[in-house]
Amino acid sequence: MSRNLDLLLTALAPSVWGGTYIVTTELLPQGYPLTVSLLRALPAGLVLLLLVRRLPSGDWWPKVFVLGALNFSIFFWLLFVAAYRLPGGVAATVGAIQPLIVLLLARLVLDAPLRPLAVIAGVAGVGGVALLVLTPSAALDPIGVAAGLAGAASMAAGVVLSRHWQPPVSPLTFTAWQLTAGGLLLLPAALILEPPLPALTTANIGGFLYLGIVGGAIAYLLWFRGIGRLEPSTVSPLALLSPVVAVVLGWAALGQDLSAAQIVGIVVVLGSVWVSQRAQQARPAAPIPAR
Repeated sequence: MSRNLDLLLTALAPSVWGGTYIVTTELLPQGYPLTVSLLRALPAGLVLLLLVRRLPSGDWWPKVFVLGALNFSIFFWLLFVAAYRLPGGVAATVGAIQPLIVLLLARLVLDAPLRPLAVIAGVAGVGGVALLVLTPSAALDPIGVAAGLAGAASMAAGVVLSRHWQPPVSPLTFTAWQLTAGGLLLLPAALILEPPLPALTTANIGGFLYLGIVGGAIAYLLWFRGIGRLEPSTVSPLALLSPVVAVVLGWAALGQDLSAAQIVGIVVVLGSVWVSQRAQQARPAAPIPAR
């Protein structure tokens, strides 16, 4: 399968995640971030486990739970801390630093080259997201900023280690393991820290099904498949497509304004993603042996 098709399929994941904001605000009960994260990860993981009928073995058990924590449990928790303590634009801009962290971690863990053009593209991506979602009245909260940076680092580490630890199983199985592990780690936090959900409406059920099936199982299958086939520094910038899709959907579906600065931000983000891909084409992705 060609690299361009791999890129396209992988890019579908953050594009789908861009619709999470509308689904969450318009279809789900408000004030249950951990429960929503749990229901996004665990049911999808269990369904996929039933399909693949295969569990980890040996040292893959701790590895899967580390990956589940980094990609889901810790990341979701810090994401919501940042979202609650920061304006949405600040939280998104802080999170956009993730591709730069991936470049550094890939250098340290995978001995991947640190290409200057990829670093420039990463910095441009942060600037593009800032234009896209940052407002002049945005305020900074030290705890919120720290949570946003730590959340970006958690997902970045999850991306790099998902590439470093490639088990001898299909992407579907690997996705099932991580979703289930991340969901199980979220379960006690959701039960202890949040009240039970109210009676669900038809819209609530539809929103949970979308997040679990489309935004969870399908999107993460494409994401982890891409990580297994492409360099982390190639996959990570694709996550910047998520705020682009969120803003465009807000304009198209909810009638939100789309300013000139946001249009410039969209162009800058798309340009940074394109440049980052060009920077990685100098050396084709080499398979990383399972460890």
